[in-house]
Amino acid sequence: MLEKIHAEMDRAHGARADGNEGQARVCARRAAGWAVGVYGREQLGEDSRWHAYHNLIWFQSQEISADLRVAAIRLTTRVDVDHTLPYMEDPLEDARMIIAALLTGVD
Repeated sequence: MLEKIHAEMDRAHGARADGNEGQARVCARRAAGWAVGVYGREQLGEDSRWHAYHNLIWFQSQEISADLRVAAIRLTTRVDVDHTLPYMEDPLEDARMIIAALLTGVD
């Protein structure tokens, strides 16, 4: 699964390089959600058969740092009708932060 997560982040960076910021955010959200699934399963014994998006929603309700919670909230915030978000933070950085926090030392 770790290879899959890293490959998805590579796709996020590729989409950004191609000028497709929406796809970059989708890939970053998916990678972070999969990391949450690994964390839930390996660290908490939670069943993580949910979609990556639902993993991030579940993660927001856990006892985690404010930085991780806010990053998960931003990754699950829907764009408005103009396809814009209400914040300026980088979704790839949000995903990177969640992945690093949850999967450091996980094989």
